[in-house]
Amino acid sequence: LSSGINAEYGREDWVEANRVFAEAERERERRGEGSLIALLSNAYYDVLDDDGDGTVDVEELKTMMKAFDVPQEAAYTFFQKADTDKTGKLERPELVHLFRKFWMEPYDPQWDGVYAYKY
Repeated sequence: LSSGINAEYGREDWVEANRVFAEAERERERRGEGSLIALLSNAYYDVLDDDGDGTVDVEELKTMMKAFDVPQEAAYTFFQKADTDKTGKLERPELVHLFRKFWMEPYDPQWDGVYAYKY
């Protein structure tokens, strides 16, 4: 870091940051404030919807995988879980739901391939 502080972050830091974020999101909900998860999900969605048709297909999802240096085949696992209505396209609420699950629910190893933990 430019300030001269040598900080290394590990898994424990990531887990703690997720816990703090989830608690802050719950507090926002209690106060009737907008969801930061929805805000983040919608921002991703706007970027992913490359052709502007209002949906995200698996090819567009591969773009996100590439941006995060995750193998593009992970898009298929992610897509399979996210496309809850099985239309072959992700609608905005489906992505918000998946992001909410990631941030707000306890860790479940069956989702490792979806959230790219295994990569």
